[in-house]
Amino acid sequence: MIGEDVLFSSVRDLGQMLRTRKISSVDLTEAYLSRLETVGPRLGAVVTVTRELALSQARKADRELAIPRRYRGPLHGIPFGAKDLLATRGIPTTWGAEPYRNQVFDYDASVVERLREAGAVLLGKLAMVELAGGMGYNNPDASFTGPGRTPWNPDHWSGGSSSGSGAATAAGCVAFAIGSETSGSIMTPATHCGLSGLRPTYGLVSRHGAMALCWTLDKLGPLCRTADDCGLVLAAIAGKDPKDPTTGEGSFEYPTRGARAVGPSRRFRLGVLKNATERAQPEVKENFRRSLDVLRSFARLDEDVEFPDFPWGPAVGIIVDAEGASAFRDLIESGGTRKLKAQADRVGGYSAVMTLAVDYLEAMRARVPMRAALDGLLSRYDALVAPTRLAVAPPIGYDFDKPPGPSPTPSPTPSPSPDRPSAPATIPAGNLAGVPALCVPNGFGQHGLPTSLQLIGRAFSESTLLAIADRYQQATDWHTKRPPALG
Repeated sequence: MIGEDVLFSSVRDLGQMLRTRKISSVDLTEAYLSRLETVGPRLGAVVTVTRELALSQARKADRELAIPRRYRGPLHGIPFGAKDLLATRGIPTTWGAEPYRNQVFDYDASVVERLREAGAVLLGKLAMVELAGGMGYNNPDASFTGPGRTPWNPDHWSGGSSSGSGAATAAGCVAFAIGSETSGSIMTPATHCGLSGLRPTYGLVSRHGAMALCWTLDKLGPLCRTADDCGLVLAAIAGKDPKDPTTGEGSFEYPTRGARAVGPSRRFRLGVLKNATERAQPEVKENFRRSLDVLRSFARLDEDVEFPDFPWGPAVGIIVDAEGASAFRDLIESGGTRKLKAQADRVGGYSAVMTLAVDYLEAMRARVPMRAALDGLLSRYDALVAPTRLAVAPPIGYDFDKPPGPSPTPSPTPSPSPDRPSAPATIPAGNLAGVPALCVPNGFGQHGLPTSLQLIGRAFSESTLLAIADRYQQATDWHTKRPPALG
């Protein structure tokens, strides 16, 4: 019988167990399915469990793993979950929203195809904030499956919009998950759930078959237990796709053999942002300080680096409103938004439709100097360093529109919006510029909730970010921590 020690193992370790026949993909899949079917709903993390498909794929993986020449790579036989905005042939793809509860496509998203080709096993479709937050939700309870809950403290939010991807992975219901990010939707749930999350460079991963919220900002990426696992998953899903014209010639390679990936022996140069923790909760500040001490053991740190002063958050907000209103125009104009769960979502589309063309065009033009300024800063470093969020996960039922209180207060004041005090400027800035970021857990704060550290790099610098994060995780053990027993 497969126990929790195996279910909470890294992808690399699970792959080694499968290759050496210490476990079978069928047994591993059965164990994850059982947990996804019992724990997943309690965390609001799952929409559809694909039991029959998963077991069929696992049986095929076991047959192939018995023949060395049929080995497909480090994800062969590994069970995973997909955010429910990724099309899956013959399986409901609900976009987390009641109006699309019965929506079924006759094709798979490119990411789903590539993971199948890598031998990964699809356990199910994971919950998300309805329409990925495109209508402006202001409360964790913004999905017909109910609020996503972090397994570290189920009275608190798992983060949006990849709420189920974060919760299911952190709770040991899947080995890894695919999420999406437009303005923080991988980084936030990874932080709230104590995971490693990777937002790739815009255009590195195909979005064919993924729900479109914002064509010029949307990205797909992995949420995993370790940074090393993120590298393994990214290697399977990255690359040019003729079905998605935004994918370029950029490619990504990552070490897939051996016990783990080991970063280069050179000392990295990292830029620590000035006033990075100015509005952070005390525990976030202390955990960040301790993280810097670890990073100093293998990197040169330049302190008090000035971040380019631009209206990053407002620019992202205008672009998301305009492109999101276009993506969901039929739903908005038909009145279908009345069926959405969150009160704010039922009316948010109407204000988005009224976004002025001149404002959208001005925001798009402003991206050119904003990108140039950020790239100029990033060119001086291997990565910039900052806390991912300035506060721990908010409680279920918390109103994001409440005026933020001072950071030492017991109640956290985070919000999914990038321009709120809980989100450093790096999140909207990185998304606006389309550059990669990687977050890793670095401790715990109020209510036993995780905090995290983020690394931001130049376009297509994922390998460097992963090497830095892997070195950090070799020196720390936050990524090995498990949530309390969930019964």
